[in-house]
Amino acid sequence: MTATARTSPPDPAARPTLASTFDPRANSLAVLRLLLATTVALVHATELARGWRPEIASTEIGAVAVDGFFVVSGFLVTASFVRLGSLRRYAWHRALRILPAFYVCLVLTTFVLAPAISALQGAGPLAVYRGEGSALDYLVHNAGLMIRQFTIDTLPPTTPGGGNVNGALWTLFYEALCYGLVAVLGLLAVLRRRRWLVLAALAVLQAALLAQELGLFTLPVENLPRLVFVFLLGAAAHLWADRIRISRPLLLLALATFVASVLLLEDYRAVGGVAFGYVVVHAVVRLPLRQEPAYDLSYGTYIFHWPLSVLALSAGVGVLPLPLVLLVCLGTTGVAALLSWRLVEAPALRLKSATWVTRPLPGRERQRA
Repeated sequence: MTATARTSPPDPAARPTLASTFDPRANSLAVLRLLLATTVALVHATELARGWRPEIASTEIGAVAVDGFFVVSGFLVTASFVRLGSLRRYAWHRALRILPAFYVCLVLTTFVLAPAISALQGAGPLAVYRGEGSALDYLVHNAGLMIRQFTIDTLPPTTPGGGNVNGALWTLFYEALCYGLVAVLGLLAVLRRRRWLVLAALAVLQAALLAQELGLFTLPVENLPRLVFVFLLGAAAHLWADRIRISRPLLLLALATFVASVLLLEDYRAVGGVAFGYVVVHAVVRLPLRQEPAYDLSYGTYIFHWPLSVLALSAGVGVLPLPLVLLVCLGTTGVAALLSWRLVEAPALRLKSATWVTRPLPGRERQRA
């Protein structure tokens, strides 16, 4: 910092930044995550019930909500690594956040939801365990977090979603890859001393997305570049929080850029990705309801909504008007999310400070002595 900055610090009230307005104990992260998860749930329930995906021009609304999740995750996870300063604790915290509920969802889908769906479709509950692509195959093939089997092929062909019992879980593998990316950047001291490299990576990804939009080439993989891009937007927001102005004119400019990109481009991220990232972080500090809720239902909503929507539709809910279908699907999902938080996620998160992960590694104690 310059001498001028030290003797004449900026007035946070006059020129608020993300750093000066973000309060770790009072922010809208939980509300925003729940809104994004609910959006994804409603989009998927609509697709399962009526066979079409809600879109604006060429942009799927559900994809934008997932992008928002990754921006928020990039912000939070980067902050977590910087705060913890320990790869072991960081990896443990990340594993506790996504793996316990993921495996519960996988097991419940295999042994409870899939048989129930099969029975409601008239095939009997045990039919899902016979033949190739069975429910047991689904459990084994997806146990590594990467979703390699989306469908349970032994479900009747009339099953809503065509046997795809959870079309939302695939993003968790990319989330885990981004966690690993943060760990690598942290170990290379990029997060503390070379944060400009994050901006350089964003610039490269932005150029690649723009070049693809212009038809200059096609990226060899579809999801990884765009999800890493929006995740790094969140990471950069944390690393450069002291430089990011929070103001209404900037928000309006970002919204205009984002909306124009959605309406005019095949991939809004090619031009409006950074603007979208700004809208998300602005919402984090400016949305109301900044108290931390007693129950964090966002993750449970995200991972359970699809199979429960398939179950509800198999029970005949699809004959109702779409608003009622969405209400039933969202209501059952909310109950599952609450149970997931109370019985799985919250107990798992209480293990964050387990003795084995906070105890110094062998040899460290002697070095310190």
